[in-house]
Amino acid sequence: MITKTESNKNMFDPVQVEVMWNRLITNLEEQAKTLIRTSFSNILSDAGDLSAGLFDSHGNMIAQANTGTPGHINTMALGVKHFMEKFPSERLNHGDVLIGNNPYEISGHLLDVTIVTPVFYDANLIGYFASTCHVTDIGGRGYNPEGESIYEEGLHIPYMKYYQAGLMNESLQSIIEANVRAPFEVLGDLRAQVVAQEVAIRRLLEMLEEFNLTEIDTLGHEIIQRSEKAMRKAITGIPDGIYENEIYTDGVSEPIKIKCSVSIQGDEFAVDFTGSSPASSKGVNVSLYYTLAYVTYAIKAAIAPDIPNNEGSFRPVRVDAPEGCVLNASHPMPTAARHIIGHFAPVCVLGALYHAMPDATIAEGSTSIWSVQVYGKDLQDDPFSYVTFSTGGMGARPTKDGLSATGFPSGVRGTPVEIIESNSPLVIYQKELRPDSGGSGQYRGGLGQIIRFGVRTHQQWHFPTMFDCMNYPPRGLAGGKPGAKAEVLLNDQTYLESKRLYTFDPEDIITLKLPGGGGYDSPEKRDLEMVKCDVMNGYISRERANADYNIVIDSNFEVE
Repeated sequence: MITKTESNKNMFDPVQVEVMWNRLITNLEEQAKTLIRTSFSNILSDAGDLSAGLFDSHGNMIAQANTGTPGHINTMALGVKHFMEKFPSERLNHGDVLIGNNPYEISGHLLDVTIVTPVFYDANLIGYFASTCHVTDIGGRGYNPEGESIYEEGLHIPYMKYYQAGLMNESLQSIIEANVRAPFEVLGDLRAQVVAQEVAIRRLLEMLEEFNLTEIDTLGHEIIQRSEKAMRKAITGIPDGIYENEIYTDGVSEPIKIKCSVSIQGDEFAVDFTGSSPASSKGVNVSLYYTLAYVTYAIKAAIAPDIPNNEGSFRPVRVDAPEGCVLNASHPMPTAARHIIGHFAPVCVLGALYHAMPDATIAEGSTSIWSVQVYGKDLQDDPFSYVTFSTGGMGARPTKDGLSATGFPSGVRGTPVEIIESNSPLVIYQKELRPDSGGSGQYRGGLGQIIRFGVRTHQQWHFPTMFDCMNYPPRGLAGGKPGAKAEVLLNDQTYLESKRLYTFDPEDIITLKLPGGGGYDSPEKRDLEMVKCDVMNGYISRERANADYNIVIDSNFEVE
């Protein structure tokens, strides 16, 4: 073990690494939980749309909290080095806190704000704690795909000091407050990030004292090296070759194609998105960091879910996309709703991997989260801006049904109805699983949801649709059938477009019908009792049981 008096060239034994690794994860979970419990918005407190990570003095991510989303964690793992380029160690002091939301170099849109806190021990900078969180509002056009350049989409905070030597940058605070629709929630959440990292620093310094250490680079190097070795070993278990796939999304004015070529050569994994559609004129474009973040997550989930997620597990994976295509946006392309298309990239890669690993991939699911952003004025004539998330069904697995109303690849949680109605003017009239939405197969796709809502207001209110799978349903695998297409209706009569900013009257009601996941393998192979249970639980209708499974079930749930 490295001590205050020993050379940093010594290494840790396996037991020491395991003990200190678990301590780091515990510390990071405390950081994430502190952030959640001190936050001001449901986006953090309930949806968990955040990340927390520890970095060595060179900006390499050593570890992350289990709580959080891949789009934040894995982009932050790359983005911290941009902070270091702007603020090298000699420009940092104890009590400094950095902030930024560059959409092309961190998490992909202006609504995600990253805060980085340098860690000092005996006046030496030894590492960084960081977090990325989705704020309730960032000004501009708001959270919607309508913008045609980054300048329309809100406040761009350059890499700068939020705190200097412990003192808040009041000028920056005033600028943020003046530019967002929900300053109470936004500034409260930023403060929660700062406080959570203060907690994490205290716990790390306690750990250093307990184990008689003076720095974390040596331990971090050992953890990263082990992770890289394990990841490369997992990749060698995949047959060498080039595997291809392409999928289509609804797009904005026309469909968007996602095409990938996956190359496996020894212990190297390369993904190339050449052939994908060019960038859109609307805000659905995806930064390369966001594309990389979700692709690396999906690869790990498929081949090495137990390996720590850090700098080492990223190194064997390379992701490329032509600059200017929809998956590699450059300034000033709009990116506010980048999650819609970005979440299709890992699904496309998994579809390619199916040809090499048919037992380790799942059918397509509803893919992107359904972000519901509503803003206007409430009954007291006060402005409000509220965001909540919902999810459709996951694709079926090779040995199990898909999960219903569960996000993949995002992992963002839905907000309970009671909390939505308590914290906003929204009224939820219906929220239930959507029957017959899961694709049929030996293993059925997960079910989507039906959500009906309105707003308590005397004035018109605004609702941007940021959805997909209305024209292209999630596909099944190995003979499984597709899940149900999505639908969005106004007052149960008018079908709305998938990506557009709408203005509604106070009495208007919106119905969301979220898509279901695709099925896996032929429906004729499904166990009779599983079909019967699905009908009894209301997951599928008797008509669907007859049409897709050739099984007739009477009103007493007996097979005829």
